[in-house]
Amino acid sequence: MGLFDKAKELIKGELIDVVEWLDNSQDTIVHRFDRRNDGAIKNGAQLTVRESQVAVFVNEGEIGDIFQPGRYELTTNNMPVLTKLKSWKYGFDSPFKCEIYFVNTKVFTAQKWGTPANFYVRDQDFGRVTIRAFGTYSMQVTDAAKLIQKLSGTNGEYKTQDIAEELRSIIVTNFVSTIGESGKSLLDFAAAQSEMSKAVEQRINQESDYGLTFTKFLISSITLPEELQKKLDEGTGMNMLGDMNKYQQMSMADAMKAAATNPGAGGGMEGMMGMMMMNNMMQNQQMMNQQMMHQQNPYGQQGYGQPAAPPPPPMMSQYYVAINGQQQGPFPIQTLQQMAAQGQFTQNTQVWKQGMATWAAANTVAELSQLFGAVPPPPPPPAV
Repeated sequence: MGLFDKAKELIKGELIDVVEWLDNSQDTIVHRFDRRNDGAIKNGAQLTVRESQVAVFVNEGEIGDIFQPGRYELTTNNMPVLTKLKSWKYGFDSPFKCEIYFVNTKVFTAQKWGTPANFYVRDQDFGRVTIRAFGTYSMQVTDAAKLIQKLSGTNGEYKTQDIAEELRSIIVTNFVSTIGESGKSLLDFAAAQSEMSKAVEQRINQESDYGLTFTKFLISSITLPEELQKKLDEGTGMNMLGDMNKYQQMSMADAMKAAATNPGAGGGMEGMMGMMMMNNMMQNQQMMNQQMMHQQNPYGQQGYGQPAAPPPPPMMSQYYVAINGQQQGPFPIQTLQQMAAQGQFTQNTQVWKQGMATWAAANTVAELSQLFGAVPPPPPPPAV
């Protein structure tokens, strides 16, 4: 090329004397420096590499010199690799062309991952189970040259979303393997979530070959199948039911003790209320016992070698009564018998319980009419 042709080329292009990149994004991993109108870089140009950046010079697809954060004057003295690639002689002082890639080495946080579909695991408690998992991770470029060679290539911009799908495949593969090899039960996952997150992180970093390092990996949630979750919730409810059973037993014992030490327990409103409380608690206790027995053994089958449990006692009837024009109750028959003995409940008292069409006099109800047989008749009128 003659001097005239060389002058035309320099005029056509634009000599570049400042090379830098200001990152205004939050997701750019690699940015190719824009050589305006395919301009040449002036020998002695100023290169500025900011913190959390690395500048990589590439000549015709071959990685050249790599510059860490700092300020440089581009000469043959500080570009030994590029000088060799271009076969520059010592002291060569002409503009040159090459690709310059700025690689962002900051930590990219809050990157999301998740299993695209359910996958199977073998659980020691539930057998073969399908689950899904979700979480976040943080990553950082630790080998800029390898990242350019294996991922970004000649792309002018390479962002986190460009690598998200590839990383998700790597994460899911290692996550499933870690879960399968852990041997932990699904019921223990919550307690071991941090431990498993660390195990997956270490496994991915050992196998990663893209110049990236996972600085943090978190499992946010592991979702069980709806049917299994329902069964676990039912199991929790059964445990709560057992606690309520103990609570009812304690409450009933306290109420009976209070009634025994109360002078008015044998009669009057205080005694009647105490009896009502004990009767209600007994009925609630019976209902919970029946429900628990049915859920634990819905078909009434007995375990081998275990004696059959007796059936629960029948439910006691309870009646509402109309006293002085006001509805009261419901009262069990034992309470009504006490009220009859005290004269508060008579044969003509209107009563009603669930299943009756309407209110009726007490002596017209079969199971109540017998309460008045032991009640003495009213005293005769005084002699005139």
